[in-house]
Amino acid sequence: MIWTSDAWQDFEVLDATEGERLERWGNAILVRPDPQVIWDTPRADDRWKRCDARYVRSSTGGGHWTKHQLPERWKIHYKDYLTFYVKPMNFKHTGVFPEQAVNWDFIREKVAGAHRPTRVLNLFAYSGGATLAAAAGGAEVYHVDAAKGMVAWAKENAAASGLADRPIHWIVDDCGKFIQREIRRGRRYDGIIMDPPSYGRGPSGEIWKMETSFYPFLRQVVQLLSQDPLFVIINSYTTGLAPSAVGYCADTVFTPAYGGGTQVGELGLPVKATGFTLPCGAVGRWMP
Repeated sequence: MIWTSDAWQDFEVLDATEGERLERWGNAILVRPDPQVIWDTPRADDRWKRCDARYVRSSTGGGHWTKHQLPERWKIHYKDYLTFYVKPMNFKHTGVFPEQAVNWDFIREKVAGAHRPTRVLNLFAYSGGATLAAAAGGAEVYHVDAAKGMVAWAKENAAASGLADRPIHWIVDDCGKFIQREIRRGRRYDGIIMDPPSYGRGPSGEIWKMETSFYPFLRQVVQLLSQDPLFVIINSYTTGLAPSAVGYCADTVFTPAYGGGTQVGELGLPVKATGFTLPCGAVGRWMP
């Protein structure tokens, strides 16, 4: 299954070929590398040659932006309820993962459709797209990320989206340590969202490796669900990790305790030039 984020107006993948994506972010045209793009199709769109900025990988690791003709940051909007600041950063990122839009809609609809007070936990929460979607649906949200700068960026996105007055708790912390404290506190959540990295370090040097840390992490997370949970969403951009593996992990942890099951698939973005759907990562949605 592919969940395609095709409702954007301020973003689109114009073309994709030979390891690169040609994208429009508002009025800005960017070219970024993408290891999934292994095909070779003609570069008929002349914006390949007149892009505002291109990210070029270095043979020694990392990379840099060339031909940078952009403001430091600018805004883009998703539908009528989310606004994000976009900023080209190191490692090709812009601060927004547009393929996540189908998850944002799902989160907002599930929270609003519950017709009761809900509490949502967003782990490895980055710049806050899922946090803002849950808040827009009416949830109290706990936003947790180890990077202070990303939490500050998410707060700015909340203000830009008109959600600054919503009950969002902004927490700079290692996600593993945070959930352990939450278990001891007895706090429970109706929805949990996570976007764990392939590899990462917490603020005190804590090491996260997807292949060894993820499953034990889930076995702790399940202890934070309320008696009447709505969902758990697991995103993964780890190369080689199949969506079915995400689903099996979720089903062995959450289903025995609450029933239900996990829908799994890929997130995707439509490619304007070819009509292809660009694969953008694995996702599992567990629901009781």
